[in-house]
Amino acid sequence: MNDFDFYEGTWNVLNRRLVKPLTGSDTWDEFPGRSVATRHFGGAASFDEITFPTKGFSGLTVRLYNPETRQWAIYWASSARGVLDLPPMVGGFDGDRGEFYADDSHEGTPVRCRFIWTILGPDTCRWEQAFSVDGERTWETNWIMDSTRA
Repeated sequence: MNDFDFYEGTWNVLNRRLVKPLTGSDTWDEFPGRSVATRHFGGAASFDEITFPTKGFSGLTVRLYNPETRQWAIYWASSARGVLDLPPMVGGFDGDRGEFYADDSHEGTPVRCRFIWTILGPDTCRWEQAFSVDGERTWETNWIMDSTRA
């Protein structure tokens, strides 16, 4: 239940986001971020706020561990929209890699969404988001965050 303890603290984040997901585009937008993460419930909850100074909005992530299922639920909210995105991403870690999934939509298209968290060391980690529109046969990565401890 302490899987996200590694993320506690302040991080500099290099974002790479695909400009037009699910269109065949390979144009990426790169921009900075700064994340401040805290742990709660003895490690069974993790919150972080990330600011994107060049984009004019912030994001908030709430992660909750369910001891019955032994899985995490990850919720996201953006200051640009002011709502908690549902459904949550659900999954867990196997060693230094965590995978989380949910059925969602992107601009009206149903997608299977995947988050991958990779712990690369005590001061470096990566988060990736990908969409699948073909039943998880193929994935298009559309957002990568490389984080370095500040």
